[in-house]
Amino acid sequence: MPELSKIGKKLAHYTSKAIAEFKMIEKGDKVMVCLSGGKDSFSMLCILDFLRQKYHYSFEIFAFTLDQAQPGWDDSALRDWLNHRKIPYEIMRRDTYSIVKEKIPEGQTYCSLCSRLRRGTIYNYAEQNGFTKIALGHHRDDLIRTLLMSILYSGQIKSMPPKLLSDNKKHVVIRPLAYCQEQDIIEYAKEQQFPIIPCNLCGSQENLSRVKVKKLIDELAKDNPKVPSNILHALSSVNPSQLMDSSLWDFKNLKSEHVAHSSDSEFPLVFDATEFENL
Repeated sequence: MPELSKIGKKLAHYTSKAIAEFKMIEKGDKVMVCLSGGKDSFSMLCILDFLRQKYHYSFEIFAFTLDQAQPGWDDSALRDWLNHRKIPYEIMRRDTYSIVKEKIPEGQTYCSLCSRLRRGTIYNYAEQNGFTKIALGHHRDDLIRTLLMSILYSGQIKSMPPKLLSDNKKHVVIRPLAYCQEQDIIEYAKEQQFPIIPCNLCGSQENLSRVKVKKLIDELAKDNPKVPSNILHALSSVNPSQLMDSSLWDFKNLKSEHVAHSSDSEFPLVFDATEFENL
């Protein structure tokens, strides 16, 4: 079993914490680790491989990489790296790059369509090969940025859950790096000298909303370093009575104990807003 550096041990600690708290991986699982070629997925694969060995091979891992036919794609170093570590893998080529470039007008973000096409390929492969879990490399900062993006641009309070059942109920998606900070992953990736394959599609778009949200959080963290961790904590500390979702909290039937509960006290009228214009 390989020795971990100080930063590697920190990542392993938070990864195992997430796995335990959300029961992400169980004995006998076949985990399909989605290796995009970026720092996050490389780090996740390394840490999961370490934990697999630490826990006496009680679960399996398999690296799956999707070659989306982006210009300049070169996975030769990635193959060498996987072979050297003796990690079973497959690199599948699907030209989703051309589809995204054709369908999305210049100047608009590619992420939504690109991720949808990629997700379909991943789910199909997992089903055909009997994988029990699909591991994605999203980290703490991805989760908190997604939360703010959902609030600011979609009007919803949602993010990336650490464990997700797919819509068709056939796949369990896990995010083992949910507690890991991006800065730690950057440091670890530099230390390990991963053969990174850059994304030439979304990586070339500098005006993404996600980039703006990242800058906002970074600026707030300069004054209060706890801001990122506080946002993450908010995802697991939801108080429905302090929000406005009537499906989660029965606001209509809230009454003081001092109010007489009689039919006369009901006030079921709904006014047209225009009725108040001349008041």
